[in-house]
Amino acid sequence: MSGPLTGIKVLDLSRVLAGPYCTALLADLGAEIIKLEPPGGDDYRHIGPFKNGESALFTLNNRGKKSLSLDLKNPADLKLAQQIATHVDVVVENFRPGVADRLGLGAETLREANPGLIYCSISGFGQDGPFRDLPAYDLVVQAMSGLMAATGEEGAAPLKTGESMADLIAGLFASWSITAALVGRQATGQGTTLDVAMYDALFSMLTTSHALYLYAGQLPQRVGNRHPLSTPFGCFATRDGQVVIAVLNASQFGRLATLIGAPDAAHDPRFSSDESRTAHEPALKALIEQWSSGLTTEQAVAALSGVGLPGAPIWNIAQAATSDHAVARGLINDLPHPLLGRVPVVGQPVHFDGQKPVAATPAPCLGGDLETVLAELGLEKSV
Repeated sequence: MSGPLTGIKVLDLSRVLAGPYCTALLADLGAEIIKLEPPGGDDYRHIGPFKNGESALFTLNNRGKKSLSLDLKNPADLKLAQQIATHVDVVVENFRPGVADRLGLGAETLREANPGLIYCSISGFGQDGPFRDLPAYDLVVQAMSGLMAATGEEGAAPLKTGESMADLIAGLFASWSITAALVGRQATGQGTTLDVAMYDALFSMLTTSHALYLYAGQLPQRVGNRHPLSTPFGCFATRDGQVVIAVLNASQFGRLATLIGAPDAAHDPRFSSDESRTAHEPALKALIEQWSSGLTTEQAVAALSGVGLPGAPIWNIAQAATSDHAVARGLINDLPHPLLGRVPVVGQPVHFDGQKPVAATPAPCLGGDLETVLAELGLEKSV
């Protein structure tokens, strides 16, 4: 199917994760992504795991793109990159702040020849501010945003998340802001300069921490797998593992109390409200585990479902990826790859009129599309 961004051309000057994730999402929606790589290629081409010498991370995050290999230290190659930028709708870059301007690839310079250009800069801490020159590593941003301080077991050290969430969320916000800017351009004809900071993006997602700090004057505490504000809302021991139980209101708690054989708990002052249940969480958890520890996880989930309560097992990625639901929803697609045969990719998750768009082509070979792209744009590479 032709996606909603069909006809939109994007010059992708980014590397590693936040920028490439952003442009992969745009590719899924039909945008033409022209990925400019240095002669050695995007750093992710050299980071494992590898299959037949090809990086899995690069393959997953660069689907649907065309690759041009140019050396921006070479004046002729830099001039060519500037010329390409006059023919596109969007430029995405994640150089260190100030580098694009010094190269002559900054927003103001490129917009002189292309007034409608949408220019999106992705960095660790933004294009201005006292932290702008700090290293843009996901771990650094997680550490400084407040996320790590609120994540971990009770009484234990801070933990980062299991994924590079600062990179991915910044890429997601970048793709969202680009599409919004494209809509705005239809009305004004003018381009937009977008400043996406990983720090800002991740910080904006910490809504529970915001509620505690900004409204209650409290610092979030590490509470492991349970919810910091609601109880029972977490993991409970079973005979063969753990079950997740999520109870949010009095009606649900009354059903849970009856299910676990303790109907009087619904009238116990310690458990009379969500707030009081949280204050007495250890006692309530012990009461629930008297019931759950005698059942397998599968039995506990079935019992909870039988009375309309949210409950779930804890799956690994293999279980999640191969579940009937993942298959039915098309969470994993595959694309033909010139070196790997058919390769799995995980595209954007939204269905458009019942269909889930995914890029039509796999991740590109380094520099393999230079002649095709230049011919399409009517340009030539200087010798």
